[in-house]
Amino acid sequence: MQPIKIATAQFENASGDKAFNLQRIDELSARAAQQGAQVVAFHECSITGYTFARHLSREELLAVAEPIPDGDSIQALTAIARKNDIVVLAGLFEKDEQDRIFKAYVCVDKNGLVAKYRKLHPFINPNILPGDRYVVFDLYGWKCGILICYDNNVIENVRATALLGADIIFMPHVTMMTPSTRPGAGFADPALWANREADPTSLRLEFDGMKGRAWLMKWLPARAYDNGIYAIFANPIGMDDDQLKNGCSMIIDPFGDVIAECRELGDDIAVATCTPEKLQQAGGYRYRNARRPDLYRDIIGQDHQPEQKVVWLNAEQPVEE
Repeated sequence: MQPIKIATAQFENASGDKAFNLQRIDELSARAAQQGAQVVAFHECSITGYTFARHLSREELLAVAEPIPDGDSIQALTAIARKNDIVVLAGLFEKDEQDRIFKAYVCVDKNGLVAKYRKLHPFINPNILPGDRYVVFDLYGWKCGILICYDNNVIENVRATALLGADIIFMPHVTMMTPSTRPGAGFADPALWANREADPTSLRLEFDGMKGRAWLMKWLPARAYDNGIYAIFANPIGMDDDQLKNGCSMIIDPFGDVIAECRELGDDIAVATCTPEKLQQAGGYRYRNARRPDLYRDIIGQDHQPEQKVVWLNAEQPVEE
């Protein structure tokens, strides 16, 4: 394998406005290509918007969703990839031939669809069905995987994708700044975003604190370190429906080190070079080789009834001041 240059992006998406979001994806893809990136990754549902979907009926959600690869958005992404000579990864709601709805994330190059993944643990709308498989695909000689947002919180998903051969895992999110039982969690006041030019300090303190980046850094680097993979984290910034998101899209290497990160209080990209040497130099490679599955094969594989609870969806939460 040769080194690969990857960009991760953040932008403020518009709910349900695919034309606007695709235009921003085009512009940021061009910026990434100008900086030498061969691949650029965007956040979960970056084409459609995300949080607004919690209000939609099944019929309304079907109107937003598209078939893959024949939908207009995949054709638009292919045109963006071709124009900018860059591989593009982005997310949207998918509907199949039976009008089943999924949360999808796609990889597209100048020739069209390279890979599609369906979120394993969707929750934003009860009409969205879970995916049923992991995905590993090739980019420039690198094995790549995809896990969407909540999927990465279930550590078995990351390990399974790595064991299937992934060197790089794309981790698109719409996360942080939501209530939780953990100390310091909660919504962020949208007024901070509206006033960001006059008072960037207060916004940055909120973004970097326990509601945002400080919480993310408790677990995200561990996913890369434990599995010896590159993690490409992408997250929106600004208002997603009525919720403020803090971006901080970043690339983490197999040592668990942040090697590139978006720090603008607005639309931004960050670019890093991923080198194959780190994959075997990092501890995760050795730890995976030292596994003793004979000890825990039956434990991990025992019957279990999945239960997924999302606090901020289950109760009305006031915006914290």
